[in-house]
Amino acid sequence: MPLIDPALLRSAPGLAAGRFAIIAVDECDSSSSELLRRAAQGAPTGTVVVADRQTAGRGRRGRSWLSAPAASLTFSLLWRFSGSPAKLSGLSLAVGVALARGLESLGANGISLKWPNDVLLAAAGDFAKLAGILVELATDREGTQAVIGIGVNLQAPGDYLPQPAAGLDQAVTLLPDRHLVLAAILRELARVLEAFAVDGFSGAKMAWQQRHAWQGLAVRLVADDGTAVDGICEGVDDDGALLLATAAGVQRILSGHVSLRRA
Repeated sequence: MPLIDPALLRSAPGLAAGRFAIIAVDECDSSSSELLRRAAQGAPTGTVVVADRQTAGRGRRGRSWLSAPAASLTFSLLWRFSGSPAKLSGLSLAVGVALARGLESLGANGISLKWPNDVLLAAAGDFAKLAGILVELATDREGTQAVIGIGVNLQAPGDYLPQPAAGLDQAVTLLPDRHLVLAAILRELARVLEAFAVDGFSGAKMAWQQRHAWQGLAVRLVADDGTAVDGICEGVDDDGALLLATAAGVQRILSGHVSLRRA
């Protein structure tokens, strides 16, 4: 399968000309690592690295994300914000909203979101992971740069994953060309990130909760050390913290190192 063609993307409907500088590579360690190297050399906001194959793709909590061009779409986007990283709480959730909107614009049905950075597909009364997000922040004299890594399953992966996984081809009648998928996602990312720079996560909060997979349901939060707490998932606050109603009251969960499971 040929590489993503940046020229085709520049002419995609609704994609603002000059907003993105798209770089397509056949293979790299990870699109985010490649983009971090380019950011250190002065790459501008809106630079996108699309990798057809990743040999060391990074997922949340140190997990790997491998990719193949026919079955997945993996890319990273550089976006710079003024101010400190403290102002960017909830960024991964806002990115999830943009990703969901982009896929829905292609006709995808059954899209849901899981705190803090997964896109799910409803299937057979349960949820399977459709896409993942990993945001890496760094500061410089001009503010904070965010490298936003996104991996979308175009086709369902094999059985080697530790959790159920789905492909975009299960959510649409006909799987669109990869250029159309990437363009739809970038278009929504630009809108959401521009709004986030002004309003923070609060502007995307309602859209996130409307797609929240476990809103109002009993869940169990399991930390890395194995400790668990049960409660009713009440969504998130304006900072993107998860709200869990427990016997001891409502708890704000801030750490991303938590496994969220249905109770």
